[in-house]
Amino acid sequence: MHVTGTVPPSAPAPQEALAAPAPAEDPTGTTERHARRFGLPVATALVMGNIIGGGIFLLPASVAPYGTVSLVAFGVLTIGAIALALVFGRLAERDPRTGGPYVYAREAFGDFAGFLAAWAYWITTWVSNAALAVAAVGYLDVLIPVNGHRWSACLAALTLQWLPALANFAGTRYVGAVQLVSTVLKFAPLLLVAVGGLFFFDPHNLGPFHAGGGSAIGAVSASAAILLFSYLGVESAAVSAGEVRNARRNVGRATVIGTTGAALVYLLGTLAVFGTIAHDRLVKSTAPFSDAVNAMFGGSWGGWAVALAALVSMTGCLNGWTLLSAQTPYAAAKDGLFPAPFARRRRGVPTVGVGVTVVLASLLTVYNYTSGSAKVFEILVLVTTFTATVPYLLATAAQLFHLVSGRGEPVDRARLVRDAVVASVAAAFSLWLVAGAGYAAVYQGVLFLFAGVIVYAVLAARRQRTT
Repeated sequence: MHVTGTVPPSAPAPQEALAAPAPAEDPTGTTERHARRFGLPVATALVMGNIIGGGIFLLPASVAPYGTVSLVAFGVLTIGAIALALVFGRLAERDPRTGGPYVYAREAFGDFAGFLAAWAYWITTWVSNAALAVAAVGYLDVLIPVNGHRWSACLAALTLQWLPALANFAGTRYVGAVQLVSTVLKFAPLLLVAVGGLFFFDPHNLGPFHAGGGSAIGAVSASAAILLFSYLGVESAAVSAGEVRNARRNVGRATVIGTTGAALVYLLGTLAVFGTIAHDRLVKSTAPFSDAVNAMFGGSWGGWAVALAALVSMTGCLNGWTLLSAQTPYAAAKDGLFPAPFARRRRGVPTVGVGVTVVLASLLTVYNYTSGSAKVFEILVLVTTFTATVPYLLATAAQLFHLVSGRGEPVDRARLVRDAVVASVAAAFSLWLVAGAGYAAVYQGVLFLFAGVIVYAVLAARRQRTT
């Protein structure tokens, strides 16, 4: 994005960077009553709410063609996601400022790496918001018919984007409340299937372990490619670290607890659906959780219940991602790497970042409906899987840099070895995310990144002329 013409502020001294962040303030520096720091429960809800969007309601049917070997892919992805969560927790201990991967990359490797992390993550957030809103319309259509006309569906998608944006404009106090309530509401039906389904579990419904052709390892990789997007969001608490109370302690705990909780729901939910719906029916299902509820309790009310749960889930996910979409540009703007207006906050929220992001996501949504090309939009969604790995890899590299160089607080040998192993697993996981995104998504994502490189080069030169 654009770099201001002012000289960027110098990096804070180590003790300043490690100091607990000040309360959220408005541009004049006064603390507002609508700005409230997140505690551990809300920070955990932010992580879980952002990881678990609407994808879980389709995942069992999506991976069913590969057989129960897809559960192995779930396990591998979960290990990688938790490793990444541990890395973010350790980095937040070292530097608990708002911005997450951007802050870690810039502190370790300089402005250019920080800009790439911020640019890639910003792309990820607003494209993901557009994707979530469009997907949510499909569930809304079960409750209120809106998909019959292109413009009514478009209006519904825009409404679903702007409602969370308005909650963000109201302040972090309301963002946290919406996130906590939506997370609780979404887990009620998910746990009903995940736990209740175990009582109706029939092993004969599982089908073959390896249903597709080729090798079992190939099936694991193929099913993992479908599941990769579902684990984006592990960085949520780290990105909003400046708004988390006692960030050094709570960011790491919230990240690990939230990621573990989301993974547990994913695994139990998928296993329960596998065991309650016959494999041949599950492969063709367009609403696997609805079918599972119907199989458990009979009747046809499951479609309504799951549609409502999915709508709540996606709205809560949009609420959390809208906040995250503004946090990284906010941190970059404070360092002079994004336009100065992105650093303005009201009621604890970077309002300019929220506004610009929701406008871009809205434009992409309108484009999706007017173009009538689902393939273009699907590629853009896959691009988010690739663009998210850029800050993931940079953050993991920053952790490895600190461990190898010996920077940061002293640690004992056992902890150093453990952290190195965890960081290596997280790096491998991030590279697997790139591979899973596919050639087309990587190609499109690289174009997005190169556009950012050009913007950075031109505007950084402008900034240098003013020095």
